[in-house]
Amino acid sequence: MDPRRELPSVDRLLRAEGAAPLVAAFGREAVADALREALTEFRAKLRPGDPPPSERAVLERAAALLARWHTPRPRPVINATGVILHTNLGRAPLSEAALEAIRAAAAYSDLEFDLEKGERGERQAAVEELLCRLTGAEAALVVNNNAAAVLLALTVTARGRGVLISRGQLIEIGGGFRIPEVMAQSGARLIEVGTTNRTHLRDYEEPLARGEDIALILHAHHSNFRMIGFVSEVPLAELVALGARYDVPVMDDLGSGALLDTAAFGLAHEPMVQESVAAGAAVVCFSGDKLLGGPQAGILVGKRELVARMRRHPLMRALRPDKLTLAALSATLIHYLKGEATREIPVWRMIATPLEELEGRAQACAARLRAEGIPAEVRPTRSTIGGGSLPGETLPSAALVLRPPDPEAMMAALRQADPPIIARVQEDAVWLDLRTVRPDQEDTLLRGIRQAWSRIGAQVGS
Repeated sequence: MDPRRELPSVDRLLRAEGAAPLVAAFGREAVADALREALTEFRAKLRPGDPPPSERAVLERAAALLARWHTPRPRPVINATGVILHTNLGRAPLSEAALEAIRAAAAYSDLEFDLEKGERGERQAAVEELLCRLTGAEAALVVNNNAAAVLLALTVTARGRGVLISRGQLIEIGGGFRIPEVMAQSGARLIEVGTTNRTHLRDYEEPLARGEDIALILHAHHSNFRMIGFVSEVPLAELVALGARYDVPVMDDLGSGALLDTAAFGLAHEPMVQESVAAGAAVVCFSGDKLLGGPQAGILVGKRELVARMRRHPLMRALRPDKLTLAALSATLIHYLKGEATREIPVWRMIATPLEELEGRAQACAARLRAEGIPAEVRPTRSTIGGGSLPGETLPSAALVLRPPDPEAMMAALRQADPPIIARVQEDAVWLDLRTVRPDQEDTLLRGIRQAWSRIGAQVGS
């Protein structure tokens, strides 16, 4: 007999004793929808000779579906991967001040109202002032991400005209963002100069000297890769001087948007926004949610006249950020203004945390786990910055290492914790890097580890 014919009906399941709590919690219509979907899943899996699922099994699957449907997304997770700017986990976590600013701005606010004059105001005025103070730029503008910033800048400055860029800077970053394709969308004409590994000043000057219609020189930072060996690039300041001779502005696409010197923390030097402005770039583009440590945003700083043109362009209406983004960005920038970024901005706090502190925390966590029969050890490891920033650069860190019989099963069990815990498998073990785990998350982390260990049925001392 076809086992699918023996599946219970939705009406029958709704009358079952186990359905009453679900109906009380989610409503009859939602429960019926979940039961239909659960039955469809079971029906697709059943084969001739298989026993049909019990009413309890169908109700449990419906309950799981209802819980998933009614859980707000994205969900918070504990990042124990050691990747500070983890793109899949939302990149930069926000500071407490930024979170509070979002909560406050969610109500009525002075978003576009000048409290002093009692009339309509400019929505980005406060953020623009902060950005100018911190970078030395004449003007600033915020859009919804750095790809949008590049698109807007190219559209305004170079539509229908040529843009010079080194072949070694025709980059692609995550999500398929490619400089040539964005340039094509802007209507600008791509003019490649130099070679993949070596570009000289004369390569830029040749088309300018020929009198080609060139609107812009574009300099793009290698955000997510490094070129080593027989390579050379033209420094930004030299490009600015060349552009000045031919009355052609230079745009610098920095990507990660560092306002602090990464070299002070044992990392390679990441180009800073202030440096690009000081070098004379007419416009500098960077992200808000990478090394800046704020919300997703694309930020443009530079010459007043160019930024004003971008502000007036019709495309700006489609790219402008909402009030919550502006509130979080403002609070993040104030941390820099107050000189407290390494204490208050999570990304910089993680970067700045000394190895000795991480080792002490890891040893304490391991001891607590061993006291409960879970064989945990502490191993040295390396954390990465991630998020298309400082490729190849790492920081020394300390990891909790677990050796369950099945590491992948343990990883799956950790993802089922509340909140889910994201770790990594290395050397046939589960590694949890504490550099990306806040101290106030440790109790929750250990509880999740205990539950996951129990769930996979690991034996004490295994």
